[in-house]
Parts: sequence; C-alpha cells; structure tokens
Amino acid sequence: MTLSIAEQIAFLNNWVGNYPEPILLVGGGLILTLYVRFMPLAYFRHAIGIMQGKYDQKGEKGEISHYQALAGAISATVGMGNISGVAIAIATGGPGAVFWMWVCALLGMVTKFFECSLAIMYRKPDEEGNLQGGPMYYMELGMGRVGKYMGVAFAIFGLIGCLPLFTANQLTEVLRYLVITPMGFGDGLYVNLGIGLGLVVLTALVILGGIKRIGEVAGYLFPVMVGVYMLMALWILGTNAGKIPSMFVLIFTDAFSGQAVQGGTLGALIIIGVRRAAFSNEAGIGTSPMMHGAAKTNQPSR
Repeated sequence: MTLSIAEQIAFLNNWVGNYPEPILLVGGGLILTLYVRFMPLAYFRHAIGIMQGKYDQKGEKGEISHYQALAGAISATVGMGNISGVAIAIATGGPGAVFWMWVCALLGMVTKFFECSLAIMYRKPDEEGNLQGGPMYYMELGMGRVGKYMGVAFAIFGLIGCLPLFTANQLTEVLRYLVITPMGFGDGLYVNLGIGLGLVVLTALVILGGIKRIGEVAGYLFPVMVGVYMLMALWILGTNAGKIPSMFVLIFTDAFSGQAVQGGTLGALIIIGVRRAAFSNEAGIGTSPMMHGAAKTNQPSR
C-alpha cells in the first residue's frame, strides 16, 4: 500500500519524536549538564546581572544587547507552545507529562547555554557587515565541509519547520471574534485579506529593519507580553488555589506510573513530555542561538 506524502511525513515525524528526539534532548542535555557541573543553573543570579548589562564592556562586537537578545528569543518562545503545548501534553499523557516537561526544561537551560555559546564562538558578518550567529554558522565554521552541508540543510528544514509556529492564525481568530464580528462585519474574502495585509505590513516594518530593529521591538514588547502572561497565570492559580496541592500530588504520582497515557507505559509518558517540552521551550531546536549570536559580547559564555 502506497502512503501519501502527508502520511509519509506523519510517519517520519512520529518515528523521530518517539526515538531520536527524546534520546538526544534528554540524554544530550543530561550529559552537558554533568559536563559543566550544573553551571547555568548554579549561576542564575550571575546570568541576571549579564542581562542587566553589569558586565558589558565598550568595543565588544555584536549588533544587539544581551537584554534584546533574550527578549527576541523569549518573545518567540512564550505563547502558543507554552499554552497549547502543555494542554496537549496533559490531554494525551495525563498530568504526569508535566513533570517530564519540567525535567526537559531544566536540562534545556543547559542545552541552550551551549547552543548560544557556540553561536558567539562561531559567527561571521553577513553581506552588510552585521555579525550573525546560529546553528548554520557554527556548523559551517566549526565542522568543516560536512558542517557546511549540515548548515544548509538546517536552514532549509528550519524554514519549513517554523512555518506552523507562526501565530497569524491565532491572532486572526482573536481579531475576528473580539473586534470584527462585534462590529458587524462579515467573514468574507475582503475581511481575511485585510487582516492578512495588515499583518504583512506590521511584520515587514520590523523584520526589514534587520536584527537590530527586531531586537529593539522585542525589547519594548517583551516586558508587556511576559507581564500579561504572568498576571493571567497568577490569576488562574489564585482562583483555583485550593486545588493546587492536589494537582502537585497528581503530577508527581502519575509521572512514574504512566497510567493516564494510552498503553499505560512510563516510556510513552516520557516521550509525550519530551515532545511537548521541545515545542514549549525550543531547547535544542536551534532558533534561540540566532538571536543570541548577535549579542554584543566577546565572551561566548555570556
């Protein structure tokens, strides 16, 4: 029986998500964590100082500040993956999946530390002379000819893989139900076309300004976005404060039983948690180093 292209992609996606992905993300993250003796976790306060600019030095190469790099990276991380990703994990794997998402998040901090450090160690100027970093650059510069082909492959697959992550569909639905429909407008071609063109114009005003403008805009929007996100999360927790203790008990007890997941196996539960965690925090995906690779610093570990 011949499988369609969509079925072949789904099969490959499930195979990668069930085997190589958990081993590489969890196993690789654990090895890196032990290798640096938990350094990114132990020096968390020092990391905050770096973001605040306490260790900045004049004349360091780069395009954006540490804060702008962090803002740009997190602005692309917080949102759909953190909300729908967790919801899907609980729906498919039960509350125990949240525990394994936490584990992957802690290990992912170290993975991102290495990703972003490599982005500074191996970066080069683009056609306009602006320093750029990311997996495609440190593959090419750090791994020779083979790495160059790997970098090209990463850029192509990354372009395709990031297409579903755009939040244009979610924003369109919000505008439709909260603004357009209450104002009495229909749901026709011109309405959708207008929303699409509006999003194109706003996006173009940001990305056509290059990495510097992306960092500047992200730096302004980042506090507002994270502030609203945290306030809504705290409001939800506050209105359900009485259920929090039992939820913690449920997460920890189910994390090692796997009873809520289909098949009732612990391995299936871990796989669900790892896959959703990768979508939620993007550690190991290779997107964050692109922002941090443009940071103004000569010290990769910063």
